[in-house]
Amino acid sequence: MLTEAIVLAGGLGSRLRAVVGDLPKPMAPVRGRPFLAYLLDYLEKEGVRAVVLSIGYRKEAVMAEFGAGRATLGIQYAIEREFLGTGGGARLALDQTRGDSVLVLNGDTYFPVDLDALSRFHAETGADMTLALKPMAQSERYGTLTIDSGGRIKTFVEKGAVKNGLISGGIYALKRSLLMRYQLGQAFSLEKDILETLAPVSDFRGMVFDRYFVDIGIPEDYRRAQTELPDLA
Repeated sequence: MLTEAIVLAGGLGSRLRAVVGDLPKPMAPVRGRPFLAYLLDYLEKEGVRAVVLSIGYRKEAVMAEFGAGRATLGIQYAIEREFLGTGGGARLALDQTRGDSVLVLNGDTYFPVDLDALSRFHAETGADMTLALKPMAQSERYGTLTIDSGGRIKTFVEKGAVKNGLISGGIYALKRSLLMRYQLGQAFSLEKDILETLAPVSDFRGMVFDRYFVDIGIPEDYRRAQTELPDLA
């Protein structure tokens, strides 16, 4: 079981501004608590013991809320001095982790998969990166992908091109060496510059979990989280 996690929590939340003002997206309130608190609840329950929050925009609000963590979940911070993208933010946070592989989660999605099962699959296959995948009807908002019988990622399909398919649930188990292997500059995307671009020359796998999923990036789904998350956390 991987017990270290990086949470990408530096998003501006531009599409939520009309609803949450200038709060960073992971700090958007859900039933009186920041959305990120539910994600940390989940990680702690799953056995994660150390989290690095990769933060930038309104970082003070995040640090004031979560401090050094909880009794069984330590929290550290990787501060983005400029926008680094999901890949750059993850690479920055790696300096505060120790393992050969680490979990990486998007700070604006909630997808309560079995992290022990994901960790074991990642270790057994020796993959460079393993994604938690969600079967999604009406998946036009997301890009989709296909996997073979061993879980190896085969193809990517652009947003809106198919009606139903497998989407990335925003949870990854990845080898530290993957982000150190290529010259990608300071800012880069974990999805575009790593996952999609390097799939032909790397071993990327997917594991399917048909679990609840919400991405609060748009007001409609943020409103949905207001009534659903308290029953799941």
